[in-house]
Amino acid sequence: MKIAHLTPSSGDSFYCENCQRDAALVNAMRKLEHEILLLPMYLPMQVDEKEVARSSPIFFGGINVFLQQKLPIFRKTPRWLDKIFDNPKLLRWAGRKAGMTSAKDLAETTISMLKGEHGKQVKELDRLVDWLTQDENKPDIVTLSNILLIGLLKPIKEKVGVPVVCLLQDEDGFIDGLGKLYAQQSWEIIAELSKEVDLFIAVSRYYSEVMQKRLSLKPDVFEVVHVGISSDGYICREKPPEVPTIGYLSRACRDRGLDTLVDAFIILKKNAKLQNARLRISGGARSDDAPFIDSLKKRLDSAGVINDVEFLADFSKKAKHEFLRSLSVMSVPEKQPVAYGLYALEALASGVPIVEPAIGVFPELIEMTGGGVLYKENNAPSLAKAVEPLLLDPDYAYNLGQKGRDALLEKLSVEKTALKIKNIYERVVQQKHGG
Repeated sequence: MKIAHLTPSSGDSFYCENCQRDAALVNAMRKLEHEILLLPMYLPMQVDEKEVARSSPIFFGGINVFLQQKLPIFRKTPRWLDKIFDNPKLLRWAGRKAGMTSAKDLAETTISMLKGEHGKQVKELDRLVDWLTQDENKPDIVTLSNILLIGLLKPIKEKVGVPVVCLLQDEDGFIDGLGKLYAQQSWEIIAELSKEVDLFIAVSRYYSEVMQKRLSLKPDVFEVVHVGISSDGYICREKPPEVPTIGYLSRACRDRGLDTLVDAFIILKKNAKLQNARLRISGGARSDDAPFIDSLKKRLDSAGVINDVEFLADFSKKAKHEFLRSLSVMSVPEKQPVAYGLYALEALASGVPIVEPAIGVFPELIEMTGGGVLYKENNAPSLAKAVEPLLLDPDYAYNLGQKGRDALLEKLSVEKTALKIKNIYERVVQQKHGG
């Protein structure tokens, strides 16, 4: 079976859960002896895995998408000129400047992409479809990494003639963040196109239920396959860290709740028994996150705890594993419900317990692994109260993390995820051919 996996990339300036999820899944499925064509969109893939480098050219290069959205002349330029703007080095530079795009521009481009063959990037869509129809590239099935790519659906089904499966992973927050008018328009387009998707695969029970309601579709076109990760490189400490340490692994921004964690840390430092406690922050940021990060540093400085906080620039695979081994507990106190939370799985794989708000996937994840603690009120005092016992009792935290790691390896390995998805794809392809 040949699979074409379309995935939008965010570049390499911050911790991108979807990029890493797709890279790990593609590698695991290749080991099951299926040929997977990884088709990156917008920006070069944020890649730790060597095998993922075997991918196609970049489609819908971010600079070309922007130029075609803003200037009609670029909707008719020859490929040799477009190719200049698809240079990976130039795209990486543009990715680091992503915060310079206005909310209005982002919303209008999203609508245009959802319109597919009726959008302003139709030239890019034609190029993608032409590539997929070439004999050496033509797949048996196409996977859309998320529902924001659904504008590609009809041309692929009509011209490539294969089934299309769509993965679901936290798209609702992005769409709702476009503003009421653009969000409503986006949901209307998505709901209409969703009727033509052969199957949806959600990353959690929670998110499957959310999207069934959003799209007004019956449960029988949805499957749930929990995100799994590879255990390679995740090594547990043999004992708890000597210094009680809280970790944060995600993009350093308000939406992920970093300000909530900072305020909780300031509260915790008032406990005389936690005077040596530390906070380590990893995961990078976008250029427009700088003012927010500066405000946090000023807040920490005013509280007299700035010297106990580290903002780590390197979140490469090696640096990330070292970071995780230094932690007593991990918390990314999301402001809104999320569909999975790869950082939580990475922490558990390292034997680090998680402390998360009781929203989204987190109750489901804690139920499955037993590797963490939930708190109900999503604010700094509640987070501090939930974290405090784990910092004061290192053995309790360590044992909780070990329990979570054991359950994770048993239930949520990327190999099991890949096998489940492989079986689903084979079934969809067989149904397409009347098998």
